[in-house]
Amino acid sequence: MQRSDPSSGELPRLAAGLLVQLRERSPRVHCITNVVAQNFTANVLLSAGCVPSMTISPEEVAQFVTRADALLINLGTFDRERREAIEIAVAAAADNRISWMVDPVLIDRSASRADFARQLIARGPKAVRLNGAEFMTLSGRGAEAEAVADYARGHGCVVARSGAADFVSDGGRHATIANGHPLMAKVTAMGCAGSALIAACLAVEPNAYIAAAAGLLLLGIAGELAAQNAKGPGSLAVGIVDALHALDGTTIMKQARIS
Repeated sequence: MQRSDPSSGELPRLAAGLLVQLRERSPRVHCITNVVAQNFTANVLLSAGCVPSMTISPEEVAQFVTRADALLINLGTFDRERREAIEIAVAAAADNRISWMVDPVLIDRSASRADFARQLIARGPKAVRLNGAEFMTLSGRGAEAEAVADYARGHGCVVARSGAADFVSDGGRHATIANGHPLMAKVTAMGCAGSALIAACLAVEPNAYIAAAAGLLLLGIAGELAAQNAKGPGSLAVGIVDALHALDGTTIMKQARIS
């Protein structure tokens, strides 16, 4: 059932409920993502209770997408095969009313990649997750909260801008998520994993604003918990997978820092 206008104080409870749903329903999340991120992304999704798939074969990607509950498009590896697979996957998602989102990785370093990201966003994803530099390239504005909200409103999607504190907006509502740990920036594909968790939440939650905030909150809390015993970025990455697997509603409610 669609929820409307949750306050920031309600988001931890809603995130806890979504985590329960992920474990009960085991949604399938198809990810077209970069080669560096595939293994970590798959393990993060599995630890949250989801079933990931990663094929980019043009011959079969539509079949995987139509059997999935959500689709993640990540532009981290922008080769010809993935571009073709993305076109097919997005069409299949649209035809079957499957929620999908975009992670426009490194568009600040490639004009062709940025142009393709704009084309994708014009096709109506439910959410876009990106960092400040990527947002500035996409929008032509600074990455402050007002600009993010304006972009979300103008494009009819939720924007989740990651950073020292993550900011999520649908143009009307917004939330700042302060969970996370600086060591997370030393692990490759961490942002990609955040996008995957947003996609997972979209699989069970029709309200994209709630789904995006929940996905980033789950990862941020897991990062904090993992950092307590981590010796460095390698053990942190493993610890995040373990922390997500063990995460529960009580911990989410206790640890969440949302305003």
